[in-house]
Amino acid sequence: MADLTAGDLAPDFTLPRDGGGTVSLGEMRGSPVVLYFYPKDDTSGCTTEALAFTALADEFSKAGAKVIGLSPDAVKSHDKFVAKHGLSVILASDEEKSVLSAYGVWKEKSMYGRTYMGVERSTFLVDRDGRVAAVWRKVKVAGHAEAVLKSVQGL
Repeated sequence: MADLTAGDLAPDFTLPRDGGGTVSLGEMRGSPVVLYFYPKDDTSGCTTEALAFTALADEFSKAGAKVIGLSPDAVKSHDKFVAKHGLSVILASDEEKSVLSAYGVWKEKSMYGRTYMGVERSTFLVDRDGRVAAVWRKVKVAGHAEAVLKSVQGL
């Protein structure tokens, strides 16, 4: 699938989430949604990113935006991650990797000369109409949540 760019319709989804129940992009239509894709619960970079979005949760809420983190980890892992770090963002579980694939973030990666499939840390800002407003790929965690917040505030 071609990479999503600004103006594209964001692929809809309904996924299981931390705390039980499901989260659906379509049900959030009318509000901006930040979808941040991350590789694995409770790893250094992913924890730093989740804590950064949690620290700005009130600001995202004031801007009317919802923040959803997506990874291939199971809901049980998400629940432990949330409890351990006091996270306030929604964490969706995509064990089937269908949403990761639809957004083009399930990619071949390489580390120490070994190739494997994994999540490319990426963020998508979806506008009130369900269209991609901005895309950040190969995200560097430092300062990222603040940059996304500025984009949300500019909608």
